[in-house]
Amino acid sequence: MLTRIVRMHFREEEVPNFLQIFKESQSKIAAFPGAQSVELLQDWNNTAVYYTYSIWDNEESLNAYRDSALFEGVWAATKALFAEKPKAYSLRKINVDNL
Repeated sequence: MLTRIVRMHFREEEVPNFLQIFKESQSKIAAFPGAQSVELLQDWNNTAVYYTYSIWDNEESLNAYRDSALFEGVWAATKALFAEKPKAYSLRKINVDNL
């Protein structure tokens, strides 16, 4: 399982536009093959900073989404709204009981 976290800082006036894009695309992304869940989080102290938190079956599933027309459309619309370059992290969960 792969967890993907993307930090996005938007221009303040563009936040409503981003929220609309996310609202319209969340269920489509979540229905993409290999996606288990997609959530949106907001920074506690900066209301123009958001994180997407998604869980994927594996890296291949995430990459298939990133190569899709769905991603291309969502990302093109989203990246036009940024105040700064986004940061993305691909992570795996560690079960400490198995260490």
